[in-house]
Amino acid sequence: MPNTMKAAVIHQAGGPEVLKLETRPMPTPKKGQVLIQVKAFGLNRSELFTRKGLSLGVPFPRVLGIEAVGIVAAAPGGTFASGDIVATAMGGMGRQFDGGYAEYVCVPAIQVQRLKTALPWETLGAMPEMLQTAWGSLFNALQLKARDRLLIRGGTTSVGLAAAAIAKKHGAFVLATTRNPARERLLRENGADQVLIDNGEIADQVREICPNGVNKVLELVGTTTLKDSLRTARPHGVVCMTGMVGDRWWFDQFSPMDAIPTAVSLTTYAGGSEDFMRTPLQSLADQVAAGDLCINIGRVFKLDEIVEAHRTMETNQAGGKIVVLP
Repeated sequence: MPNTMKAAVIHQAGGPEVLKLETRPMPTPKKGQVLIQVKAFGLNRSELFTRKGLSLGVPFPRVLGIEAVGIVAAAPGGTFASGDIVATAMGGMGRQFDGGYAEYVCVPAIQVQRLKTALPWETLGAMPEMLQTAWGSLFNALQLKARDRLLIRGGTTSVGLAAAAIAKKHGAFVLATTRNPARERLLRENGADQVLIDNGEIADQVREICPNGVNKVLELVGTTTLKDSLRTARPHGVVCMTGMVGDRWWFDQFSPMDAIPTAVSLTTYAGGSEDFMRTPLQSLADQVAAGDLCINIGRVFKLDEIVEAHRTMETNQAGGKIVVLP
């Protein structure tokens, strides 16, 4: 095993160019930790926020990356064997301790799932955070049931596409939004029954299809569209804000009595390491391998292309999950 590794490090907040490829000492795992040789990792907008300095309490320098997949290099506690294929996510990765933007990452064993699969690394790299977010939002926060009418606001995001496919397989009627009419086919191929072209206000379009409103709403755009999404829900419906691709964390003004319709519930889903461990990743990987669940990969980069990868994420040009292969 080498004594050093390559990692993408940030020393100060800023644009994509603050990500610097450096040689760092190899992490040494302690009992209860797992050293993973990283074979792939996905990019996430939360890492973009951290890079910009918007994630409070994250010290620099830091190796970003809230997820990774790879092979166990060492596991002193004996929970895993060298060579095991594993996935990890959340639990402080890339925030409280160095994350997956590296050739190796050291994480607590309690946030690692072992996988038995022959899927290619770029596919596995797209899965951990994306699928735990989609799964957790649907079944933990929204408590999705068969025959629910589900609206996915931000349907062409990687989480939105995964959520549509999972929800459709579960028996829900899926409405999904996009700002680009050319993406309608993509949405329908991933489980959307109805596609809505989003001009910022879609409540009236939803009511034309579902006059009483929808049961469940997965909000992936964020505060810029949340008030309008709340208007699409029927009484006793639930709206879950999970994503913030609109890049705004706060409302300038928010009056709950005006914004939240009577008897409509508003919740959120963030997803920690416990949520990741509850995600049936092996079952989902088996579905992907069988062709029952599509993983949409937008772009694949190498570690030394991390600056370009972040620019692609920030400008929403990928058309699917961005994956990096160290």
